[in-house]
Amino acid sequence: MNDTEPPSGSTSSPHDPEQKMTKNVEILTGDPKKAIIALALPMIVAMLLSSLYNVVNAIWVAGLGSDALAAVGIVTPIFMIMMGIGVGIGTGATSAIARKIGANDKQGADNTAIHALLITFVLSIILTVIGYVFLADILLLMGAGDLTPLALEYGQIIILGTFFFLFSNIVYGILRGEGDAKRPMYAMVIASIMNIILDPFLIYTCNMGIAGAAWGTIISIFFVCILYVHWIFIKRDTYVTITRAAFTSQKTIIFDILKVGLPASVEFITMAVMALFINWILIITDGADAVAIFTGGWRVIMIAIVPLVAIGTAVTAVAGAMYGARRFAELKESLMYGSKLSVAIAIVIALLTFIFAPSISYLFAYTEGGEHILSSMSDFLRVMVLIYPFAAIGIVASCLFQGVGKGFTALAINVMRSLVLICVSAYILGIVLDLKSIGVWWGVVLGDMLGGIIGFCIALLFTSTLLKNHYRAEQVKRKI
Repeated sequence: MNDTEPPSGSTSSPHDPEQKMTKNVEILTGDPKKAIIALALPMIVAMLLSSLYNVVNAIWVAGLGSDALAAVGIVTPIFMIMMGIGVGIGTGATSAIARKIGANDKQGADNTAIHALLITFVLSIILTVIGYVFLADILLLMGAGDLTPLALEYGQIIILGTFFFLFSNIVYGILRGEGDAKRPMYAMVIASIMNIILDPFLIYTCNMGIAGAAWGTIISIFFVCILYVHWIFIKRDTYVTITRAAFTSQKTIIFDILKVGLPASVEFITMAVMALFINWILIITDGADAVAIFTGGWRVIMIAIVPLVAIGTAVTAVAGAMYGARRFAELKESLMYGSKLSVAIAIVIALLTFIFAPSISYLFAYTEGGEHILSSMSDFLRVMVLIYPFAAIGIVASCLFQGVGKGFTALAINVMRSLVLICVSAYILGIVLDLKSIGVWWGVVLGDMLGGIIGFCIALLFTSTLLKNHYRAEQVKRKI
């Protein structure tokens, strides 16, 4: 009997946990289009709410002045690295578990999930110690200057929450791998509501200032972790089973997770490095206000592309299942459908952002000390909307490679986009041609456009070649 099927004649109710998990797996391994939609919709909600952590922080911190907002912006790349490692390992778990499920190997999926959690514990200890001890030195190297005390006050608290950020992302990755995207959505709804309430209370009512924003985020994500622990270790109604009996130490599983997880983590690190580089150029050309504009505006962009990232994340899980089952026609279909859907949504988001740019900008420049950047931030957002459709196809392409276990290919695409095309374009236009911050903006746009097109073309060539070779192999077998 298949591990995912209930026994014949079972009298279990429609609310039986095993049936609910079977339905998730059936969707994941069924029609790729339906699977992408089923996974993407709750992921969009979960990721939008997750993104609210940073945006709510920025909105309330903006009330403390542009220096406080810039200080949070300087810490943001460090936060991105920490989150990137968690998201990366979670992506590795998603890919490995989905491929095991596609190959009908439940025992392997269970063992993979346990290995992912063990990796989380080890990494969280290492990163917390290193981050807390060397944060001041890192901020100085980043050119924080007079903003160092404020950045340090915010950053040290964020570093203390490393385990919670990593754990929540890894469990999220495990649930995605088995086709369950709804429960992470529920967890993030609760966390976001808590964060929205806690931020103004801690920052202003408790007079904690910038530290209050950091503690609001930590407390909120802590409760997400409690929910995940309840579902996986206490309620135990997930398809993947986390038990001591299910664990067998295997280096191959660690490698399978890390060959996708590490490159995916490095992708976030490259984005952080890109942000550091852009901040450096902006400080040189136009000062702290330029950093505040980019920081506030970039947070809006990160929220705007959340639906695109959610679709790409859904493609990772679906592509893993299709690749594990050797259904290469459906693998290519996942790329094409995911790309079309993502581009359509990107165009709508771009139009809305362009129209409401002044109103959105006001959220980050509503105080007397920040109103002078309002017009420039609005202009920034209207320039950046041009990247959305190209980011859409680039994200889906990268996520497809993660799904099939080719993490280093996905990394190469993102390094080319972030560290080569974007950084070089921003440097040339901003400094060499002396267009200052406006040149930096257009450099980001140009680099992202080229990166998205190139990434999609590589993914299309890969899936077409894979399908063609599989068809030829099948023809040879028939002749034999």
